[in-house]
Amino acid sequence: MTTAASSRTLAHPEPEEIRLDAVLHALADPMRMRIVRDLAREEGAELACSHFGLPVTKSTSTHHFRVLRESGVIRQIYRGTAKLSVLRRDDLDALFPALLDSVLAAAAREAERLGADG
Repeated sequence: MTTAASSRTLAHPEPEEIRLDAVLHALADPMRMRIVRDLAREEGAELACSHFGLPVTKSTSTHHFRVLRESGVIRQIYRGTAKLSVLRRDDLDALFPALLDSVLAAAAREAERLGADG
């Protein structure tokens, strides 16, 4: 895992360190899936945590982003005072072909079936 050099640099797993069980665990939570769906819709965009408007406390939101980052699903970087997140689609697609697309499609079908937004 790439370790943090300072408090403004966040640790991320290298591609060879990303494990399927950790990715599936990260994607299993509805709030984290909501974050991933938003990032996938904005392909390649670096989005601030405030963009997501999650209906949870700030500490819970921070936890969800940390789980996604540490599992290798997202990359987070600082730009000024903002912490931005981007989906690690290239890494995930190389390691687990079609997994992300399948999970995103299933989540979209479920949201439609349940009449949920997100």
